[in-house]
Amino acid sequence: MPPLRCGHVSITGDFRENNEDRCLVDPASRFFLVADGMGGQSAGEKASELATELIARKLEQSIDFDAGKSEKVLRAIDEAVAHANSEIIALGEVNSDCHNMGTTIVLLVAVADRFYVGGVGDSRAYLLRDDRLEQLTKDHSMTQALVDHGTISPAEAATHRYRNVLYRYLGTKEGGTGAGARELVPRAGDRFVLCSDGVTDGVKDDALRRILAEEDDPQAAAEALVAAAQAGGSKDNITCLVLHVE
Repeated sequence: MPPLRCGHVSITGDFRENNEDRCLVDPASRFFLVADGMGGQSAGEKASELATELIARKLEQSIDFDAGKSEKVLRAIDEAVAHANSEIIALGEVNSDCHNMGTTIVLLVAVADRFYVGGVGDSRAYLLRDDRLEQLTKDHSMTQALVDHGTISPAEAATHRYRNVLYRYLGTKEGGTGAGARELVPRAGDRFVLCSDGVTDGVKDDALRRILAEEDDPQAAAEALVAAAQAGGSKDNITCLVLHVE
Protein backbone atom coordinates (compact mmCIF):
# COMPACT_ATOMS: atom_id res chain seq x y z
CA MET A 1 0.00 0.00 0.00
CA PRO A 2 1.42 3.44 -0.87
CA PRO A 3 1.96 5.86 2.05
CA LEU A 4 -1.09 8.07 2.63
CA ARG A 5 -1.82 11.32 4.45
CA CYS A 6 -5.37 12.16 5.48
CA GLY A 7 -7.27 15.20 6.74
CA HIS A 8 -10.96 15.54 7.55
CA VAL A 9 -13.50 18.04 8.89
CA SER A 10 -17.22 17.71 9.70
CA ILE A 11 -19.36 20.65 10.82
CA THR A 12 -23.04 21.22 11.51
CA GLY A 13 -23.09 24.30 9.25
CA ASP A 14 -25.19 27.44 9.44
CA PHE A 15 -28.66 26.04 8.79
CA ARG A 16 -28.98 22.80 10.80
CA GLU A 17 -29.37 22.15 14.52
CA ASN A 18 -27.41 18.89 14.59
CA ASN A 19 -24.77 17.14 12.50
CA GLU A 20 -26.14 14.02 10.79
CA ASP A 21 -22.92 13.43 8.84
CA ARG A 22 -20.31 10.88 9.91
CA CYS A 23 -16.69 10.48 8.88
CA LEU A 24 -14.69 7.36 9.76
CA VAL A 25 -10.96 6.92 9.15
CA ASP A 26 -9.39 3.53 9.81
CA PRO A 27 -6.32 4.04 12.05
CA ALA A 28 -4.35 1.72 9.74
CA SER A 29 -5.44 3.70 6.63
CA ARG A 30 -7.18 0.67 5.10
CA PHE A 31 -10.55 2.37 4.54
CA PHE A 32 -12.19 5.79 4.68
CA LEU A 33 -15.95 6.43 4.96
CA VAL A 34 -18.26 9.46 4.77
CA ALA A 35 -22.02 9.18 5.44
CA ASP A 36 -24.81 11.77 5.32
CA GLY A 37 -27.83 10.75 7.41
CA MET A 38 -31.45 11.75 6.98
CA GLY A 39 -34.58 11.38 9.07
CA GLY A 40 -36.53 13.11 11.81
CA GLN A 41 -35.14 13.99 15.25
CA SER A 42 -31.84 12.14 15.70
CA ALA A 43 -32.67 9.33 13.26
CA GLY A 44 -30.30 10.65 10.58
CA GLU A 45 -27.44 10.70 13.06
CA LYS A 46 -28.24 7.12 14.04
CA ALA A 47 -28.36 5.96 10.41
CA SER A 48 -25.00 7.47 9.45
CA GLU A 49 -23.40 6.20 12.65
CA LEU A 50 -24.74 2.69 12.04
CA ALA A 51 -23.62 2.70 8.42
CA THR A 52 -20.03 3.70 9.13
CA GLU A 53 -19.63 1.35 12.10
CA LEU A 54 -21.22 -1.70 10.46
CA ILE A 55 -19.46 -1.27 7.13
CA ALA A 56 -16.09 -0.76 8.83
CA ARG A 57 -16.57 -3.91 10.91
CA LYS A 58 -17.60 -5.99 7.88
CA LEU A 59 -14.67 -4.76 5.80
CA GLU A 60 -12.25 -5.69 8.60
CA GLN A 61 -13.76 -9.17 8.84
CA SER A 62 -13.94 -10.02 5.14
CA ILE A 63 -10.96 -8.42 3.35
CA ASP A 64 -7.32 -9.47 3.22
CA PHE A 65 -5.90 -5.96 2.96
CA ASP A 66 -2.42 -7.19 2.05
CA ALA A 67 -3.34 -9.37 -0.91
CA GLY A 68 -7.08 -9.28 -1.60
CA LYS A 69 -8.21 -10.19 -5.13
CA SER A 70 -10.33 -7.65 -6.99
CA GLU A 71 -13.48 -9.75 -7.30
CA LYS A 72 -13.40 -10.67 -3.62
CA VAL A 73 -12.82 -7.06 -2.53
CA LEU A 74 -15.65 -5.74 -4.69
CA ARG A 75 -17.97 -8.46 -3.38
CA ALA A 76 -16.94 -7.74 0.22
CA ILE A 77 -17.69 -4.02 -0.23
CA ASP A 78 -21.14 -4.77 -1.66
CA GLU A 79 -21.87 -7.25 1.12
CA ALA A 80 -20.79 -4.75 3.80
CA VAL A 81 -23.05 -2.06 2.32
CA ALA A 82 -25.96 -4.50 1.98
CA HIS A 83 -25.52 -5.61 5.60
CA ALA A 84 -25.61 -2.01 6.85
CA ASN A 85 -28.63 -1.33 4.66
CA SER A 86 -30.60 -4.25 6.08
CA GLU A 87 -29.74 -3.30 9.68
CA ILE A 88 -30.85 0.31 9.12
CA ILE A 89 -34.14 -0.90 7.62
CA ALA A 90 -34.65 -3.34 10.51
CA LEU A 91 -34.07 -0.68 13.17
CA GLY A 92 -36.46 1.67 11.37
CA GLU A 93 -39.15 -1.00 11.53
CA VAL A 94 -38.83 -1.76 15.24
CA ASN A 95 -38.09 1.74 16.58
CA SER A 96 -40.68 4.41 15.79
CA ASP A 97 -38.10 7.18 16.37
CA CYS A 98 -36.02 5.71 13.53
CA HIS A 99 -38.86 5.17 11.06
CA ASN A 100 -37.86 6.17 7.50
CA MET A 101 -34.30 7.00 8.52
CA GLY A 102 -31.57 6.61 5.93
CA THR A 103 -28.07 7.62 4.95
CA THR A 104 -25.74 7.98 2.01
CA ILE A 105 -22.32 6.35 2.04
CA VAL A 106 -19.14 6.97 0.07
CA LEU A 107 -16.00 4.94 0.71
CA LEU A 108 -12.43 4.33 -0.35
CA VAL A 109 -10.86 0.98 0.50
CA ALA A 110 -7.09 0.43 0.12
CA VAL A 111 -6.05 -3.16 -0.57
CA ALA A 112 -2.44 -4.02 -1.50
CA ASP A 113 -1.58 -1.64 -4.36
CA ARG A 114 -5.19 -0.86 -5.35
CA PHE A 115 -7.94 1.51 -4.26
CA TYR A 116 -11.66 0.70 -4.50
CA VAL A 117 -14.04 3.68 -4.52
CA GLY A 118 -17.83 3.52 -4.46
CA GLY A 119 -20.98 4.83 -2.86
CA VAL A 120 -24.73 4.93 -2.50
CA GLY A 121 -26.65 8.22 -2.57
CA ASP A 122 -25.18 11.61 -3.42
CA SER A 123 -22.10 11.82 -1.22
CA ARG A 124 -19.21 11.90 -3.68
CA ALA A 125 -15.63 10.85 -4.29
CA TYR A 126 -13.25 12.86 -6.50
CA LEU A 127 -9.72 12.33 -7.77
CA LEU A 128 -7.30 15.11 -8.70
CA ARG A 129 -4.57 13.69 -10.95
CA ASP A 130 -2.30 15.67 -13.29
CA ASP A 131 -4.36 18.79 -12.49
CA ARG A 132 -7.53 17.10 -13.79
CA LEU A 133 -10.50 16.61 -11.45
CA GLU A 134 -12.66 13.51 -11.96
CA GLN A 135 -15.83 12.58 -10.10
CA LEU A 136 -15.42 8.88 -9.29
CA THR A 137 -18.94 8.16 -8.01
CA LYS A 138 -22.36 8.67 -9.54
CA ASP A 139 -25.18 10.47 -7.71
CA HIS A 140 -28.29 8.36 -7.11
CA SER A 141 -30.47 11.48 -7.30
CA MET A 142 -33.57 12.37 -9.30
CA THR A 143 -31.70 15.10 -11.15
CA GLN A 144 -28.87 12.75 -12.19
CA ALA A 145 -31.49 10.32 -13.50
CA LEU A 146 -33.05 13.16 -15.52
CA VAL A 147 -29.60 14.10 -16.88
CA ASP A 148 -28.93 10.46 -17.80
CA HIS A 149 -32.19 10.35 -19.75
CA GLY A 150 -31.42 13.63 -21.51
CA THR A 151 -34.42 15.39 -19.94
CA ILE A 152 -32.33 18.18 -18.38
CA SER A 153 -28.76 19.40 -18.83
CA PRO A 154 -26.01 19.12 -16.17
CA ALA A 155 -26.20 22.92 -15.79
CA GLU A 156 -29.96 22.71 -15.10
CA ALA A 157 -29.37 19.89 -12.63
CA ALA A 158 -27.19 22.15 -10.45
CA THR A 159 -30.19 24.29 -9.47
CA HIS A 160 -33.05 21.84 -10.05
CA ARG A 161 -35.65 21.56 -7.27
CA TYR A 162 -35.13 17.78 -7.09
CA ARG A 163 -31.32 17.90 -6.90
CA ASN A 164 -31.28 16.63 -3.30
CA VAL A 165 -34.02 14.01 -3.78
CA LEU A 166 -32.50 10.51 -3.80
CA TYR A 167 -33.88 7.34 -5.34
CA ARG A 168 -31.19 5.15 -3.72
CA TYR A 169 -29.71 5.37 -0.23
CA LEU A 170 -29.13 3.08 2.74
CA GLY A 171 -32.43 2.44 4.47
CA THR A 172 -34.34 1.50 1.31
CA LYS A 173 -34.72 -1.74 -0.62
CA GLU A 174 -32.61 -0.28 -3.45
CA GLY A 175 -29.85 0.70 -1.00
CA GLY A 176 -28.51 -2.83 -0.75
CA THR A 177 -28.02 -3.43 -4.47
CA GLY A 178 -24.31 -2.57 -4.55
CA ALA A 179 -21.86 0.29 -4.09
CA GLY A 180 -20.78 0.42 -7.73
CA ALA A 181 -17.17 0.47 -6.59
CA ARG A 182 -14.43 0.95 -9.17
CA GLU A 183 -10.85 -0.25 -8.95
CA LEU A 184 -7.98 2.23 -9.30
CA VAL A 185 -4.20 1.99 -9.23
CA PRO A 186 -3.12 5.00 -7.13
CA ARG A 187 -0.16 7.12 -8.20
CA ALA A 188 2.15 9.31 -6.17
CA GLY A 189 0.66 12.80 -6.18
CA ASP A 190 -2.97 11.67 -6.40
CA ARG A 191 -5.39 13.63 -4.22
CA PHE A 192 -8.75 12.12 -3.31
CA VAL A 193 -11.82 13.75 -1.75
CA LEU A 194 -14.76 12.03 -0.06
CA CYS A 195 -17.53 14.46 0.88
CA SER A 196 -21.18 14.88 1.75
CA ASP A 197 -23.36 17.03 -0.51
CA GLY A 198 -22.85 19.86 1.97
CA VAL A 199 -19.52 20.42 0.19
CA THR A 200 -20.74 20.13 -3.39
CA ASP A 201 -23.80 22.32 -2.74
CA GLY A 202 -21.46 25.20 -1.87
CA VAL A 203 -18.32 24.57 -3.95
CA LYS A 204 -18.23 24.25 -7.74
CA ASP A 205 -15.83 21.80 -9.38
CA ASP A 206 -13.41 24.52 -10.51
CA ALA A 207 -12.99 25.81 -6.96
CA LEU A 208 -12.72 22.28 -5.61
CA ARG A 209 -9.94 21.50 -8.09
CA ARG A 210 -8.09 24.72 -7.29
CA ILE A 211 -8.18 24.26 -3.51
CA LEU A 212 -7.09 20.62 -3.81
CA ALA A 213 -4.20 21.59 -6.07
CA GLU A 214 -3.03 24.53 -3.94
CA GLU A 215 -3.09 22.92 -0.50
CA ASP A 216 -0.19 20.52 0.12
CA ASP A 217 -1.48 19.49 3.54
CA PRO A 218 -4.64 17.32 3.40
CA GLN A 219 -5.99 18.71 6.69
CA ALA A 220 -5.60 22.27 5.41
CA ALA A 221 -7.32 21.23 2.17
CA ALA A 222 -10.27 19.68 4.02
CA GLU A 223 -10.64 22.79 6.19
CA ALA A 224 -10.43 25.09 3.14
CA LEU A 225 -13.07 23.10 1.24
CA VAL A 226 -15.47 23.13 4.20
CA ALA A 227 -14.92 26.88 4.69
CA ALA A 228 -15.51 27.49 0.96
CA ALA A 229 -18.74 25.46 1.06
CA GLN A 230 -19.96 27.41 4.08
CA ALA A 231 -19.10 30.71 2.39
CA GLY A 232 -20.78 29.44 -0.78
CA GLY A 233 -24.13 29.15 0.99
CA SER A 234 -24.31 25.42 1.69
CA LYS A 235 -27.47 24.76 3.69
CA ASP A 236 -26.52 21.33 5.01
CA ASN A 237 -24.02 19.66 7.31
CA ILE A 238 -20.60 19.81 5.66
CA THR A 239 -18.14 16.92 5.78
CA CYS A 240 -14.93 16.57 3.79
CA LEU A 241 -12.14 13.99 3.85
CA VAL A 242 -8.98 14.57 1.80
CA LEU A 243 -6.44 11.85 1.07
CA HIS A 244 -2.98 12.43 -0.43
CA VAL A 245 -0.96 9.60 -1.97
CA GLU A 246 2.72 10.18 -1.20
